[in-house]
Amino acid sequence: MKSVCFYFKIHQPFRLKRYRFFDIGNDHYYYDDFADDEIMTRLAETSYVPMANTLLQMINDSNREFKCSICISGTAIEQFQLYAPEMIDLLKKLADTGCVEFLSGTYSHSLASLEDPEEFMREVKEHDTLIQRLFGVKPTVFANTELIYDDDIATLIASMGFSTVLTEGAKHVLGWKSPNYVYCAATAPELRLLLTNDKLANDIAGNFNNTSWDEYPLTADKYVDWIAALPEEEQVVNLYMSMDTFGSFLPKDTGIFDFMKALPRFGKEKGVAFTKPSDVVGKLNPVGALTIPFPISDIDEARDVSAWKGNELQREALGKLYGVAERVSLCSDRRLKQDWEYLQSSDHFYYMSTKNMADGASHAAFSPYDSPFAAFTNYMNVLADFLVRVEEQFPENIDNEELNSLLLTIRNQSQEINALNKEVKNLRNNILNADDSTNAPKAEEVEVVEKADVEAPQKPGRKTTTRKSTAKKAK
Repeated sequence: MKSVCFYFKIHQPFRLKRYRFFDIGNDHYYYDDFADDEIMTRLAETSYVPMANTLLQMINDSNREFKCSICISGTAIEQFQLYAPEMIDLLKKLADTGCVEFLSGTYSHSLASLEDPEEFMREVKEHDTLIQRLFGVKPTVFANTELIYDDDIATLIASMGFSTVLTEGAKHVLGWKSPNYVYCAATAPELRLLLTNDKLANDIAGNFNNTSWDEYPLTADKYVDWIAALPEEEQVVNLYMSMDTFGSFLPKDTGIFDFMKALPRFGKEKGVAFTKPSDVVGKLNPVGALTIPFPISDIDEARDVSAWKGNELQREALGKLYGVAERVSLCSDRRLKQDWEYLQSSDHFYYMSTKNMADGASHAAFSPYDSPFAAFTNYMNVLADFLVRVEEQFPENIDNEELNSLLLTIRNQSQEINALNKEVKNLRNNILNADDSTNAPKAEEVEVVEKADVEAPQKPGRKTTTRKSTAKKAK
């Protein structure tokens, strides 16, 4: 039986307002709340909520045989909480069915995996903590921002404990190979790779409403027939699409929701199962290892990272932003950290692309700016004010070597405190055991670490301290 994994991506950035040069130093609020409210409210009404209800109906009508996965960014969750809380309730209902798997990813849909490994790991941890707190599930499958992946990123993902990652089935990587198998990473053999099938995904997302397409109209039985007709040894088809495709780019009157609802019934008739990625890797073994030395993604024709790093404007903005990563990690200003999170969203750099032809048209269609240069200017004005605020926390005369020393000290102290707390727990257990014994030894003093301030210092030079108190064993 063939397995089909649907992956529905949900991401929205916090959009920047028009921020002038003269606002630098005077206005520290950077976001266009009206645009965020209008866009999220509209998408929730036309796309996100109808599609979530469609998935719930598909699960219930199939007696929970239909399964899928969702990858949602932390910034999208925050905007749902602000502007469309009903969507959060629907996502919780989907999680409660046990038929929807929530994937791990970066909190702000950032490019940290390309720029700063430590920030990348911090973002992933923050994202997964939010997913677990809201939906009660811990992600085990990883999907990076726009499926960005290479051999170095594979090592990072494996080091965080993930066993499976979803990435792009790029033709220049696969060559003659098919994406419809489970592979493993060359640099981390224990890491399973699931690759997207662009052709079958685009048949829905790009051609469903295309009247000039040779296969128009696309019906559920025809689509399932195509999957069932794949070679017998090709056991998994991964379909990765933005959820706002359904209802927004493909309006309700195209019949897209009815098409989706019919898929489980025809799938059951043709021996095609719609399942979760973790279930797939649990029953299929890798057929080989893939070496991917240069980053790939699911964006633009080249399927590389030039959508965000293809020109000097983008590289300049990224360099300035991640140049203060260590300083931001040391500060405790919640507002500053929140801005740091929002300014990392890959969308800001996507708008700066200067590509031409089809790729350029796609970038322009999503951009709220008149030109890539306007996007760059606006972002750099915001970033200039942000950097001034970072400078107030940690002046530039403190070099990165000193900052690294502070970070190392904090990490070492944290590890030492954890070890001491374990020792304290053991001592307390020994005390309790001694109380139960008639031959308990005479009381003696032991030092107990009660609490330690392990937060990052506000200013350089502030020392982390450990307070100790003396406790006596009870006889």
